[in-house]
Amino acid sequence: MTLDQYRSVADRALDPLVRAAVRVGLTPDAISVVAFGTAAAAGVTYYYAVPGGLLYLLGAVLVFCNGVLDVLDGMVARRTDTASKAGDLLDHVLDRYADIVVIAGLAAGVGRYALGLAAVTGVLMTSYLGTQAQAVGLDRVYGGLVGRADRLALIGLVTAAAAFTTISVQGLSLVALLLVFFAIVGHLTALQRFYYSMRALE
Repeated sequence: MTLDQYRSVADRALDPLVRAAVRVGLTPDAISVVAFGTAAAAGVTYYYAVPGGLLYLLGAVLVFCNGVLDVLDGMVARRTDTASKAGDLLDHVLDRYADIVVIAGLAAGVGRYALGLAAVTGVLMTSYLGTQAQAVGLDRVYGGLVGRADRLALIGLVTAAAAFTTISVQGLSLVALLLVFFAIVGHLTALQRFYYSMRALE
């Protein structure tokens, strides 16, 4: 279950946005910063959202914008031949902070801090294992059960649904169940990537 394998489809769909960004002079770094801004806004929105309230829908839109911009910065860098190690570092650092603020907002909004901690550590370890593989000489690892594109899609879909229902399971709202999912699957994905990397190094 990973949407990263459909990156070429996203590239074609976003090509008009890339041309527009290049035309107005937007730099990849500026797009990365704006992308983080949408994630921070989503985190704040989720903090104030209540089940069945439209703030969850606004948060979903902001998360969607973050996902689009996260793809767009790299595409603009390649189109304008301005890709750099510094830009790649900035993008990854801001992506990790984006993950943190979104999940923290979700957890704080429903008062599930322990679940939030478990979820955010799973997400961060997933990303860490992906880049650590590259640090030891392997290709960067994007595979596993849930990648970043999957997380953003799930957050958007679940929180959009939470805007129109107050359903809960065993006292857990849709958002709390999403945190449980990230807590479990995030760590499983990290372990998958660790296993793949260790096998590749043998």
